[in-house]
Amino acid sequence: MKRETTERLKRIDTDAELREQLLPYCRLRHGEIWEDSGSGHRVGVLDATVHADVERMMSDETSGLLISDPPYNVMVGNANTANLSKIELPSYLDFSEMWVSKALQIAKADAHFYIWIGADYKDDFQPLPDFMILMREFRDLSPRNLITVRNQRGYGTQKNWMWVRQELLHYVKGNPGFTVTYTDIPKVLKGYYKEVDGRRKENLERSKSQTIRPGNVWVDVQQVFYRMEENVPGCYAQKPLKAIQRIVQSSSQENDLVVDFFAHSGTTLMAGELSRRRVYTFDIDPIFAEITIRRLERYRESGRTGWQWHSPFPEIEGKE
Repeated sequence: MKRETTERLKRIDTDAELREQLLPYCRLRHGEIWEDSGSGHRVGVLDATVHADVERMMSDETSGLLISDPPYNVMVGNANTANLSKIELPSYLDFSEMWVSKALQIAKADAHFYIWIGADYKDDFQPLPDFMILMREFRDLSPRNLITVRNQRGYGTQKNWMWVRQELLHYVKGNPGFTVTYTDIPKVLKGYYKEVDGRRKENLERSKSQTIRPGNVWVDVQQVFYRMEENVPGCYAQKPLKAIQRIVQSSSQENDLVVDFFAHSGTTLMAGELSRRRVYTFDIDPIFAEITIRRLERYRESGRTGWQWHSPFPEIEGKE
């Protein structure tokens, strides 16, 4: 029975032999773009730091919502790999400056810009503080918020506090619109009164919702793991669909174009599909681009948002 609840695919970015098995099943090579004839989504194998690649994806279009989950320059899962690697900080900041500048070139005059980022406490909390200082160089951007996602599953040792947080930086260009969203957490706070139109009203009475507005600490988001339907085996540290949907629904409108420079497990594409937005996303790795396309196709065929512990590449079942 253990086989039934164990991920069928090992971590893709750390297993060279597995990567060799998967590459023949990837429909895109570098520079190529897949376009969805239905909703107009695009998925490419492109480099976020190369101007020509970004131009090829965008075709002169611009976006009012940019969501990015770049490599963190942290040894994730105690493994230093090509996709989740740790390099010298100056080199990482050069990489960051290149892709951020390309992203801003395709942003509308009024746009939201969300960036997931990591902090390695073993290395002076890098790269978070230096990345934030780097962002000051982009004068078109203004910081809007620093969001902490509280993952229910964490990591740590008996000699430290359990690490259960993930940072999300929110910047804006110009003055983009924002739509208030609500969580599925019931509003239970009572006893807070305020005078409204000459009448003293209790907190729940004057509320617009029976649930609460999310603040900048998201406590209702579950870290993705193998028992969740949305899990994509092989994609280490994928972002929760609920978190990306919250960003998409609050910071864009139906039929808007959302752009993600680092597709990874395809979560932004899924959030766009569920929220009726077009998504342009790409990854430098053809395997993650293929997974992104397959995830959309699987959802349309079965209504499932991921594979749980099953493999997105059934072609290699029995070959491992």
